[in-house]
Amino acid sequence: LSFTDVREQVGCLANALVARNFNPGDRAAIWAPNCAEWIVAALAIQYVGGTLVTVNTRYKASEAREILADSGSTVAFVVESFLGSNYAEALAEQDLPDLEHIVALPSPGSGDQTTYHQWMSEGASASEATCAKRDTQRDSVGPDTVSDILFTSGTTGRAKGVVTAHGQNLQAFDVFADILGLDDSDRYLIINPFFHSFGYKAGWLASLLRGATVYPMAVFDVPAVLEAISRDQITVMPGPPTLFQSILMHPERADFDISSLKKATTGAATIPTQLIVEMRETLGIETVITAYGLSETCGLVTMCRQGDAPDIIAKTSGRAIPGIELGIMRSDGSLATTDETGEIVVRGFNV
Repeated sequence: LSFTDVREQVGCLANALVARNFNPGDRAAIWAPNCAEWIVAALAIQYVGGTLVTVNTRYKASEAREILADSGSTVAFVVESFLGSNYAEALAEQDLPDLEHIVALPSPGSGDQTTYHQWMSEGASASEATCAKRDTQRDSVGPDTVSDILFTSGTTGRAKGVVTAHGQNLQAFDVFADILGLDDSDRYLIINPFFHSFGYKAGWLASLLRGATVYPMAVFDVPAVLEAISRDQITVMPGPPTLFQSILMHPERADFDISSLKKATTGAATIPTQLIVEMRETLGIETVITAYGLSETCGLVTMCRQGDAPDIIAKTSGRAIPGIELGIMRSDGSLATTDETGEIVVRGFNV
């Protein structure tokens, strides 16, 4: 899809939502793996002032029901089949009185015609009144408009919704894109799931902000990753340390030309310094950056910087991004000094 294609499809799907009385502030969920339709649906929801609710693809239907019920979602975009289960059928069996529409997305690689395509077709031939209402709703969206609710359990058990706004997210991931050096020549392979801020905000949202090309991958598989990097000349790939370790150790790695890969972000786990060295020297990745964030801060708090030494990248999560304050707080509420243990506290535009 070109950016023009995306814009047209978002407009069509937005028309279909508006025609079904989806209004600013209404919630719509997406329960599907990484795919182009996920991005189009998310943008259409947000285009008309709706709030995007993301649902973990590893959830069972009963767990997804809790997210949709808690958020009050009236629309759900759900993959037909994934990992051997029919998600749309399973959700339809749940007790969700607020849920008015289940829109089936095609299974990865299937090309099947689904409810999603029906909505897209209806939206393409929408009346002038529907298009006008869509544009009015679009014009109501501002920096303080809620953009999404991501559910996170952290260390507290049952998942709770975290609400963030458009302005916060755009500012945070404009910074992220700058520090990573993302630009319109990049080809970004996104394996991290879109239901998580790593795949969504640090993934396709950052890519759109810089005009980079997005390559969604639904399921992690080392040979498929190596083939995609080689075939599509991928330049950017995020992922946990285990992903890069798996690539380094794979016996068929030398059979693929992965020299195009130049930028990577990693984190969320302990990282041996040697892994950073090997990512640079063996895999040829010029820019390797670690970062730290949480859902409550739009997914971003700190980042390493280009040129940081391997020890800094491996043993820290970098420095605070511009525009926020960061500290470590003792149990008595005072700020700790270097090398003390305490609770991380964050203040700024991203909270």
